[in-house]
Amino acid sequence: MKCRHCGTALALDLIDLGAAPPSNAYLDANALSKPERTYPLRVKVCTNCWLVQTEDYAGAAELFDADYAYFSSYSDTWLAHARAYVTEVVERFNLGPRSLVAEVAANDGYLLQYVAGRGIPCYGVEPAASTARAARERGIDIVQEFFSTRLGEALATHGRQADLMVANNVLAHVPDLNDFVGGFARLLKPAGIATFEFADLVQLVDRTEFDTIYHEHFSYLSLFPTEQVLGRAGLEVFDVQQLPTHGGSLRLFVQHRSSGVQPRSSSVEARRSHEAGRGVATREYYSGFQQRAERIRDRLRAFLAEAKQRGQTVAGYGAAAKGNTLLNFAGVGTDLVAFVADRNPAKQGKLLAGSRIPIVAENRIRERRPKWILILPWNLRAEITRQLAYVRDWGGTFVTAVPQLDFA
Repeated sequence: MKCRHCGTALALDLIDLGAAPPSNAYLDANALSKPERTYPLRVKVCTNCWLVQTEDYAGAAELFDADYAYFSSYSDTWLAHARAYVTEVVERFNLGPRSLVAEVAANDGYLLQYVAGRGIPCYGVEPAASTARAARERGIDIVQEFFSTRLGEALATHGRQADLMVANNVLAHVPDLNDFVGGFARLLKPAGIATFEFADLVQLVDRTEFDTIYHEHFSYLSLFPTEQVLGRAGLEVFDVQQLPTHGGSLRLFVQHRSSGVQPRSSSVEARRSHEAGRGVATREYYSGFQQRAERIRDRLRAFLAEAKQRGQTVAGYGAAAKGNTLLNFAGVGTDLVAFVADRNPAKQGKLLAGSRIPIVAENRIRERRPKWILILPWNLRAEITRQLAYVRDWGGTFVTAVPQLDFA
């Protein structure tokens, strides 16, 4: 396989998580008697541009199909994050009724609802039918396609160039980074601003957050390779923010290199220095990641086996993609985790991919009173422990497995 950005042959391994189904491919009851499609889940590192990426197996159209079940609005923490972002950019860049905002991967309208609420014209690009429908029900104009250079050019031709383009947690999801970013260069107005948010590779490696690896994430990004991808399209980073979301994320503020008017913040050079100091452009930085992930896996399995031996019920909470990666890598099924509760009705009544653990409504926790609640989206631990505080009434305890086995 060759690097998705620079075309260099990939020879350096980060991790091999075995074979797994797509993490958001939830199953219905009929699937129990049918075979399940799985793909190798391996991650490589390009030693030329240092882009970290999965091997090519599953295609984007299969991963983000009509039944795609990730809806951003079911997380109160994420909604608050989106609301705060809109407030910040509207004030910082003086956006108003004469501006146009476009969000790529608009999901269910979780963010654009706040833009529209301020009277600012906006639209979203969202390929998945399920989430696009939910966004339209909020009154958001949606272009239901995968974003690309071709689509960016087409929208620009029809007068839809944007003053602000938003791309939250999507850059990692696209197989052709160069084509995707090229679309931003076409659709962004000459003095326009684009922001990209993505999980921080440095946090992923340093904290062994291997469960954020799944087929839907084609790339794992730091500033160093992302600047190269953006630069190829004539774009430049003028500000960087470090965020707590998703276990640690970066937000890049980007403009046209030739016509942008925003001054470069000192945060850009500071982040470059940080990554250089950590060694992201060295082979040594990625060594040992596999072994650290296996230790986390083994500790989780030991805990679950001990709970079973004692006759204690373990329930999961949050049918998140990262939970699927963790459970499948650890070989966990209904013998060790009885069920997973989730607030999203689109997931309830289905089964987790691979492990085939049933997904249920939250009231099942009250009914079963499990001793242990394994929080799968550990990045939302504070929100979930507040939401489920009642489990302490019967002596229930919360558990997270990543970055280490922890109890609360």
